[in-house]
Amino acid sequence: MFSKFFRLSLVTKIFIAIILGFLVAFLFPDVTPYLSIFGEIFIKALKAVAPILVFILVISSITNFETGQSAKNIKPIIALYVISMLLAAFSAVIADLLFPTTLVLASHGDQAFQPPGSLSDVLKNLMLSFVANPVVALSEANFIGILAWAIILGTAFRHSSQTTKTFLQDSADAIGKVIHLVISFAPLGIFGLVAVTFANSGMETLKSYSHLLAVLLGAMFFVALVVNPFLVACVTKRNPYPLVFKCLRESGITAFFTRSSAANIPVNLDLARRCGVDESTTNVVIPLGSTINMCGAAITITVLTLATVNTLGIHVDIWTMMILCVVASISACGASGVAGGSLLLVPVACSLFGISSDIAMQVVAIGMVISVLQDSTETALNSSTDVLFVIAVDQASKS
Repeated sequence: MFSKFFRLSLVTKIFIAIILGFLVAFLFPDVTPYLSIFGEIFIKALKAVAPILVFILVISSITNFETGQSAKNIKPIIALYVISMLLAAFSAVIADLLFPTTLVLASHGDQAFQPPGSLSDVLKNLMLSFVANPVVALSEANFIGILAWAIILGTAFRHSSQTTKTFLQDSADAIGKVIHLVISFAPLGIFGLVAVTFANSGMETLKSYSHLLAVLLGAMFFVALVVNPFLVACVTKRNPYPLVFKCLRESGITAFFTRSSAANIPVNLDLARRCGVDESTTNVVIPLGSTINMCGAAITITVLTLATVNTLGIHVDIWTMMILCVVASISACGASGVAGGSLLLVPVACSLFGISSDIAMQVVAIGMVISVLQDSTETALNSSTDVLFVIAVDQASKS
């Protein structure tokens, strides 16, 4: 029985863990304090790996990004990627304003943190985080500082030798393997978290999870069926929905089940070629899109961050939300290719509001609970958008 369990997919394991945690919480509530260790270890492991993950992945992505061989259409495609992510994050903000979300946290951690009181405080915290000592930023999980130094070093390393670039890519691959190892223990950690949370909060937790998932999926469907078609229509000057539905059907459905934009690259390459896109474009832009075009991840990061802000009672004005959209979009570009990779970048956005790593990682764990549907839908949106914009720009250039 155990051997069969270990052969199951991660999604199935997480689903089983949620059911078992729910049952234990209501049938054996006295046992749940002993199970809390599983959730605590899982959250601590996430806290340990997240800073180095952001640091190495962003450095490697910038260092190894090649533009010299790019086809003529690459600039408008990348522009669409950027605009789409910003609009996706903004859509998530609107969704939060219309349907405010709060979370049930195991604890609020250190209550001594001082949330920003105004836009000037946010900008001040942002600028001070940018110039933080990189070693201190890594040790204190200052994700804004980590992101800033990663961008600076990645840009500097672009002029380094090929050996150095290869080493950085190998380092990113190694970190990816560590992430795979940590995520493989997600079912056990989620089992402990679900059991303890449901035992302490009961059905209120289920209501919170359902509302959060509904807001996330609603925002993603809005981007897929309204925002992206609008952008495609602006580019092609024709009815966008035949192309949108074609990409969702042939790319989105496959990505939904693989839960990996990288694994869906061959599907997107084949679809683009069948739609007449030149290989000099597809071979550059589609692999690039699977790395940096993460509108679904931008939605996840924005919604979960604002849910945390709402839970802690932090007041956020519209201008601060706009800054959050930019931070979420930049963070989404560095999302790891593993299942649930975008969740590990939620602390980057949370740090914008002075939210501690302890609280942020509880939010990451909540995201893992709902990731059975959230991550699959997010990947479907990310991957289908990759090929959608490539085909749209190619059609516009030929018309």
